Amino acid sequence: MAMDMKEMLIPRVKLNSGHEMPLIGMGTAPALPPHDQLVSTLVDAIEAGYRHFDTAALYGSEEALGRAIVEALQRGLIKSREDAFITSKLWCTDAHPDLVLPALNRTLGTLGMDYLDLYLIHLPVRLKKKVNSDDYEDTRIEKEDVIPFDMIGTWQAMEECCRLGLAKSIGVSNFSCTKLSKLLHNATIPPAVNQVEMHVAWRQEKMLEFCKEKGIRVSAWSPLGANGISQWGNNAVMHSPVLKDIAIYKHKTVAQVALRWVYEQGASVIVKSFNKDRMKENLHILDWELSNEEVTRIQEIPPCTGFNVELIFVHPNGPFKSVDQFWDGEPEI
Repeated sequence: MAMDMKEMLIPRVKLNSGHEMPLIGMGTAPALPPHDQLVSTLVDAIEAGYRHFDTAALYGSEEALGRAIVEALQRGLIKSREDAFITSKLWCTDAHPDLVLPALNRTLGTLGMDYLDLYLIHLPVRLKKKVNSDDYEDTRIEKEDVIPFDMIGTWQAMEECCRLGLAKSIGVSNFSCTKLSKLLHNATIPPAVNQVEMHVAWRQEKMLEFCKEKGIRVSAWSPLGANGISQWGNNAVMHSPVLKDIAIYKHKTVAQVALRWVYEQGASVIVKSFNKDRMKENLHILDWELSNEEVTRIQEIPPCTGFNVELIFVHPNGPFKSVDQFWDGEPEI
């Protein structure tokens, strides 16, 4: 009975694929603790009530996550593999029609699983094939390595993964509305999810409206600003005076206020904390709400993104010659 009560903590949303996804997921992007400690931490997360786990070929966390699921099954924390929802992502070096299926098979082998619940194209980018560092923090993307991306061909290969039963749902990450429109025009199976940077300082209003209209679920990475990760993060969320004031008034943590705001916008959240207490706190965002006045104050937080596209992908001789070109000129706030 206790396990069933924990499962009820996190509501599920039905995706356009017909499958259900828990609204709150545990992220496993670096910086990561040592392997055995990570396994133990992920088992703690399952015990706390998390059922959705987000990993990627890039992160180096797939093997530990697979081990954690096995241990949770052995301990009776979950009854079967079907009780867990596992998301992973196709990295840019494999973003080519011929490389998608082999990449997914490698991911499944690393996880020790027969299928993924959700497989995402990590970025609308292709990189030259080369040996990657095993350490996420040491992964360096050279701008000269960014080459033209066959989005439609790659998506057709993703669809084949879905038809083969290797991925129950498929989707994308960091796609603009324009790219999603092009994909939808050519897709047989529409993307179920677009996972994007979204938080109180990067509110994704246009994306939320577009995806709601098209039946695509928005999933928020970095809902707390990815505080402390140099290439992808900022302090705009956790250091926000507005959120601190609201948190004090409501007797909540700043993180809880930030996550509740994302939840109220109709998006799913991928939150990461390897601290056991904060891990539990981050689930407690469902039985209270923000007032209209508080939402209005949050809407006035100055826009700030932690995703420095120019630093990573923009190059005069590459497919993206400007930030506007990467985002198709869309105001992302």
